[in-house]
Amino acid sequence: MSSRLEVRKSLDGREQEPSRQARAGASASPRFSWRTKQRLKGASFTWPFVIGFAVFTLLPMVIGLGQSLFASKTSGLGFGAATVSFAGFENFARGFIDPVFWSSMLRVSIYAVVIVPVIQLISLALALLIDAVKRRVANRFRLLLLIPYMIPGIVAIMIWLYLYSPVVGPLKPFFGLFGIHADFFSSGMIWVSIGNLAVWGSIGFNMLILFGALQAVPREIFDAARVDGASEFRIAMSIKVPYVRGSLVLTGLLSIIGTLQIFNEPTLFRSISPESITKDFTPSMVIYNQAFQVGNLNYAAALSIILAAVVGVASVIIYRLTNKVES
Repeated sequence: MSSRLEVRKSLDGREQEPSRQARAGASASPRFSWRTKQRLKGASFTWPFVIGFAVFTLLPMVIGLGQSLFASKTSGLGFGAATVSFAGFENFARGFIDPVFWSSMLRVSIYAVVIVPVIQLISLALALLIDAVKRRVANRFRLLLLIPYMIPGIVAIMIWLYLYSPVVGPLKPFFGLFGIHADFFSSGMIWVSIGNLAVWGSIGFNMLILFGALQAVPREIFDAARVDGASEFRIAMSIKVPYVRGSLVLTGLLSIIGTLQIFNEPTLFRSISPESITKDFTPSMVIYNQAFQVGNLNYAAALSIILAAVVGVASVIIYRLTNKVES
């Protein structure tokens, strides 16, 4: 009897040993639910963007911030070796009182106040018109309006420089038929020329975002409004436009950010009309001139951070104001 009990205890000990090991292994290796695994798989698709954002956006910002805290000075008449020393916030203090930088900022801000609403209104009107037609016709016009956005920015600017040319361009003779002397590179028309290029290249992208938002509106609401006797214009103003306010805020913020950082258009226009566009015409051109013409990379880095701060503050203010209007 005692031998049987000893055998049973030994067998029970052997059976309990693997179960203890299994529990220890289970506690050592974390268990993920099926939903958690699916979320991790979905998040893994964002890693290329995260890596690119970290390498090409966050890292340059950190390097620029470090550069802005130093200053390069030369001894004597400027022919000696340059010495780099810690300057603290000296470059920022200089940037906050730089009249050239802030005059260019004011110039671009006035331009943004005019051009951004124009882009938004045209994009919204086109999105509403395309939403009102049949789907097959809408697809054709949507692709046609998106072509300017798909053209590289430098190529688009070169095309419009040709069209604006008073020698070989077709626009000046066309306006001449109506007795209009159009000099697209004059100081009075240069912002109109740049603004026309901005509208031409931006409305396709904004229209696509607004059109996508309109497609999400339930069609039953339109049918009910038509039964109640509402016209298509009333449906557009009272139903469609309120539904796409969020998309309007998004496209407006993107337009403001791009407008305040405008660089390519005035830089290439300057090669045609240097008397109308100076080297300090926009904030980005001021930064470029300080970095690559003057050679003051530290001051240029400080101006870049100031410009980024201004753009960020403007975006937050506009976002808050639009949210109050929506509420």
